[in-house]
Order: sequence, then structure tokens, then C-alpha cells
Amino acid sequence: MKIWVDADACPVVIKEILFRAATRTGVQLTLVANQPLSTPAGTNITSVQVPRGFDVADDEIVKRLDEGDLVITNDIPLAAEVIEKGGHALSPSGEMHTTENIRAKLNMRDFMDTMRSSGVEMSGGPAPFSQRDKQMFANNLDRFLTRHG
Repeated sequence: MKIWVDADACPVVIKEILFRAATRTGVQLTLVANQPLSTPAGTNITSVQVPRGFDVADDEIVKRLDEGDLVITNDIPLAAEVIEKGGHALSPSGEMHTTENIRAKLNMRDFMDTMRSSGVEMSGGPAPFSQRDKQMFANNLDRFLTRHG
């Protein structure tokens, strides 16, 4: 089992939790981004830089993903592809994407896209990343690693 990170938009605090978990467990951790990333020294922590472009990092993750691997992403279409391929997807806010909830999330995402493209003003955006999100992520990552590690 490996952990893949859609790293371009992943909060630094989540990367730090992942670095500690990889160091502690020895699990292979790979960050995929379209910019250079620094990672702690360690043979099980690496990064892959992909060219800039729409979904290039997502496509690289899906290409390299094996069944049972975990992907850290907020990208709902990427999470759906990961699940379809037999992987697991966890958001940086700690929510596990599953076969039971991914269809509803895709439908809501598509609905919101349709509303925005039809000119409906959408205010707000995602809530700021919170201490609760960080704790939920750390707890769900630990649970996952205990079950699958």
C-alpha cells in the first residue's frame, strides 16, 4: 500500500502530518505536483513533478495507483477515479470518499458547475481549513493505516 498526494492544493499542515506518518510507519509516500516540492530526507518519501496543465497531476496519480493505495485529494473527480480503480481517497479535511458517497458528491459538484456557468452568483467558497479539519484528517489517516498498513 502506498499513499499518493495531490499536492498542488494540499495544505502544508496536512503534508507535515503525512511526513510524520510515513516516517513512523515506513509506508511509501509520494507527492505529485506541477511545481518542485521539498520533502524530508527518507527513502520512503518522494515527490514527482509533472508538467503544468489541467488534471496532469491527477492523471499521473491514477496512472501509478495500485488497488488498495490511498490518495489524499479534495478533487472529487479524481477521488471517483481512485475509487473506481480500487483505491481509497481521503480529503485533507479528513473526509473519506467512498463508493457510497462519491456519486452524490459528483452530482453536487456538477450541479454547482452548472449553476456557475449559467451566471448564478455563488458566494463564499470552501470554509477555511480549521483545527478540527486537521484533527479529523490525522484521526482518519491513523485509522486507515492501522487497518491497511
